Amino acid sequence: MAIASTNPPNLSADATKTRLTLDEYRAIEETADERHEYCNGEIFAMSGGSEAHSTIACNLLIYLGFLLRDTDFRLYNSDLRVWIPEHQCGTYTDLMAVNGTPEFNGSRTDEILNPLLIVEVLSPSTEGYDRGEKFRKYRSIPSFCEYLLVSQTEPYIEQYYNADRQHSDRWQWQVYDGLERAIVLHSLNVELPIAEIYRRINFQ
Repeated sequence: MAIASTNPPNLSADATKTRLTLDEYRAIEETADERHEYCNGEIFAMSGGSEAHSTIACNLLIYLGFLLRDTDFRLYNSDLRVWIPEHQCGTYTDLMAVNGTPEFNGSRTDEILNPLLIVEVLSPSTEGYDRGEKFRKYRSIPSFCEYLLVSQTEPYIEQYYNADRQHSDRWQWQVYDGLERAIVLHSLNVELPIAEIYRRINFQ
């Protein structure tokens, strides 16, 4: 999802920044017309995405949903938040996968604690944050072991994978450039053709 700044703790002047309790934030999110990220008492307004952004996210959900339909893996779109306890942060992903039963944050049914795979479709306003601070926060989640950063302006994807979840600093990096290859998603044990990710996307 798009966010107002590349680094929420240091928002630009035109970004929305309000200090709230966690309960106040959750109450607002249940009825708000726009989504917000929560981090240590501050909320950050998230802007809407483009047609290409939405199409890519839907392509991923549809294709992976078909591949995983008879497995224990579950996919979730941006309707649910990831809760990151170490950083007291709640944020939205474009797509996440969970192995088996989802773990929720206390009595919440809208905050996931155990994502295995997270996918972010990059936007100009989010790319720096998704690559940097947000990825650092995600890496504090014990279950998290695979991360895809998907460009919406060209067929270009970066994959990060950590085979050793006991150590959060052993991430491997792989780049996919072009439509001809397929990505092996290690966490889900499936192959994802890049052409399926970019189906119906017209690159100018």
